[in-house]
Amino acid sequence: MFRGSLVALITPMRADGTLDEAALARFVEWQIAEGTNGLVPVGTTGESPTLSHAEHKRVVEIVLDVAKGRVPVIAGAGSNSTAEAIELARHAQSVGADGALVVTPYYNKPTQEGLYLHFTAIADAVDLPIIIYNIPPRSVIDMSVETMARLAKHPNIVGVKDATANLVRPLHTRAACGPDFCQLSGEDHTALAFLAAGGQGCISVTGNVAPKLCASMQRAWADGRIDEAMAIQDRLLPLHDALFAETSPGPVKFAASLLGFSAAHCRLPLAPIADATAGRVRAAMAGLGLIA
Repeated sequence: MFRGSLVALITPMRADGTLDEAALARFVEWQIAEGTNGLVPVGTTGESPTLSHAEHKRVVEIVLDVAKGRVPVIAGAGSNSTAEAIELARHAQSVGADGALVVTPYYNKPTQEGLYLHFTAIADAVDLPIIIYNIPPRSVIDMSVETMARLAKHPNIVGVKDATANLVRPLHTRAACGPDFCQLSGEDHTALAFLAAGGQGCISVTGNVAPKLCASMQRAWADGRIDEAMAIQDRLLPLHDALFAETSPGPVKFAASLLGFSAAHCRLPLAPIADATAGRVRAAMAGLGLIA
């Protein structure tokens, strides 16, 4: 169900930090027109930690309303509180999301058994495909392949967004969970290499501002045009570097603002990006012809 270039959507905001619903609707429409294969609202890139529950749910509803089933929508539904994650997953199901992205619980540092029980409780509470979001650099914990294999037996747990940047991991995950377990990269730099290791696609930050190129790279690989995919990868490298020069989504929201999609504002504790970073972002986007 989920493959190709899926975009971890920013949450457009005005300069005062309020949600820019009109910009979000325009942004979703543009993403679909540019060839994006799926939309992932209110994940890390969507600043879910600083959105209220009402804002979180509203963003999901807008994305679904604009997408109208043209591409899959995987709603962010993660929390370090199991009860809160269940609430968000139930909302995602109730408004018609195609799946839920559930991050490993941050700060609490659960054991592998705790991870297993957390995800099982969420999967038992909804009838919705769930993607595990494994991102040790942000959550501090790393779900083991063995735990993921246990969870893959649950009919509602269908895949993983792997942000470990460990290209051995998808090989072991494929061996333990089987070829039908959906593996999506969470790292733009290694998106193509992840496909070679058995992945089906990427949940991308860079796709926010270069959706056509990211989708074209994924499509070229799927069609067996390996040289073309690698050439696109090389072109995207400076943009990847720039967008991760500081904590995401600061740089990518600035990049989106250059394209006219709302302000560059991120909610505290994320600070405005440094002038040097802004210069790198501008140069990388200009190098790809995304801005003049």
